[in-house]
Amino acid sequence: MGFSPRKANFSLHLVLDIKKYSAELKKLGKHKTGVGCLYINKLDDVDLKVLEKLIGIAVKGK
Repeated sequence: MGFSPRKANFSLHLVLDIKKYSAELKKLGKHKTGVGCLYINKLDDVDLKVLEKLIGIAVKGK
């Protein structure tokens, strides 16, 4: 799990196959994805409970 605040957005490097969590991503809100990365412009754009769940999954390695 990694976090990088950038000028344009926040980059979360989740060590998981992000495509497996498409249901959660649909609930998350405004975001973009890369290979294992999640890009969020501002925290107000996303559901923080869903984000917390995705981070928890990545930290546990599931």
